[in-house]
Amino acid sequence: MPEKLKLLSWRDIVFVALPSLLLVIGAFWLAAQFIKPAPPDRLVVSTGGEGGAYQRFAARYKDVLARYGIALVEKPSAGSTENLERLRNPEFEVDAAFIQGGTARPGEEDELVSLGDIYYEPLWIFYREAALRGSDKLLDLKGKRVAVGGAGSGTHYLAMELLAANGIDAKNTKLVEAGGLGLVERLQRNELDAVFVVGPTQSSLVWALLYTPGVRLMSLTHADAYTRRFPYLARLVLPRGAIDLTLDIPPHDTQLVSPMATLLVREGMHPALIDLLMQAASEVHGAPGVFQKPGEFPRAGHTEFPLSKEAERYYKSGKPFLQRYLPFWAATLIDRMVVMLVPLLAVLVPLFKFAPQIYGWRVRSRIYRRYGELKFLENELNENPDRHSRAEWLAKLDGIETDASRIRTPLTFSDMLYTLRGHIDLVREMIIRRTASADS
Repeated sequence: MPEKLKLLSWRDIVFVALPSLLLVIGAFWLAAQFIKPAPPDRLVVSTGGEGGAYQRFAARYKDVLARYGIALVEKPSAGSTENLERLRNPEFEVDAAFIQGGTARPGEEDELVSLGDIYYEPLWIFYREAALRGSDKLLDLKGKRVAVGGAGSGTHYLAMELLAANGIDAKNTKLVEAGGLGLVERLQRNELDAVFVVGPTQSSLVWALLYTPGVRLMSLTHADAYTRRFPYLARLVLPRGAIDLTLDIPPHDTQLVSPMATLLVREGMHPALIDLLMQAASEVHGAPGVFQKPGEFPRAGHTEFPLSKEAERYYKSGKPFLQRYLPFWAATLIDRMVVMLVPLLAVLVPLFKFAPQIYGWRVRSRIYRRYGELKFLENELNENPDRHSRAEWLAKLDGIETDASRIRTPLTFSDMLYTLRGHIDLVREMIIRRTASADS
């Protein structure tokens, strides 16, 4: 095929395509500055003591996250207070932690957010019936031997707060820093008179103490007063027989106070992981229980720490839209790519609209340039045909025609080129007519 019949002018294509390509590359670079990284495949959670409620719940979270390819790593601790210390200290490399409501106060430099309340964590006060017959007030514990939970635990923190409110301290009462299943045996051996336990009804320690002969659960007469004095506490009623109808446990309605268990995470945690934690919390804590209705937890609540934006969105809208229909990794990939689409569309939409017009203008401008030369020659001929000989006029016209024949145009612009050649022939005839007498 002759060179002049090529469909496209590569020079024009490069002129339009190169700036367009640079614009697209620039848009990609700009979008890359805002694109979120892929979620990590590992999540470290600070839990609690061996066999405790936090550890058991973490194990269930682990099963849920494993379905999405996320490995949950448990880090046992002394309890809520130590969990908070780990979150605040970057050296511990902890991403999330179970925290007992009321045990934490946000600091000015904290970069921690809450995922909301996940379940009631009642305070259970058990006592030996022989030591405190029919007791219903914490003041009755004065002068007794009382286990207040291990140091650093949420139980210890809450026990000391309530005892102090009743004027009880280490000076007038033997306060034992101990927790765990060993408390059951110590009560039976008459080494302790009462024990404080914080945990859900599923707690193995709570369950064991409820069924221990000679041990009773204290019903707090001042439960409402405690909730006024300590706003993080809620009043709960354990109905008669709610634990065991056959054995009538408890034998009467029992008033308890309860903080809320919450899940704290570092503010920089990947949003996709927060979404998964919220889904795990709904699955693990959403079932009905002695103190809660179906679907009551997790909930936004009123924690000491600000609620995560992702958690707030989850409470309003539920599971992220893409994750309802796509696998987790596909949904997160698309979610990340959406950030790139905005600047790309801002460039590509006008680019696709104007690039063909710019290309067409480039091709037409070459043809129009020859028309300008042709018109100039025609005007010059009309003004003074004797200025040049016929041969000179035709030589000038042949130069214009030669230039026109070298114009590379796609087929869509061929009609303009043929029209130009037709007009060149008209001017040639004019030259022959106007210069005929001069040459004869």
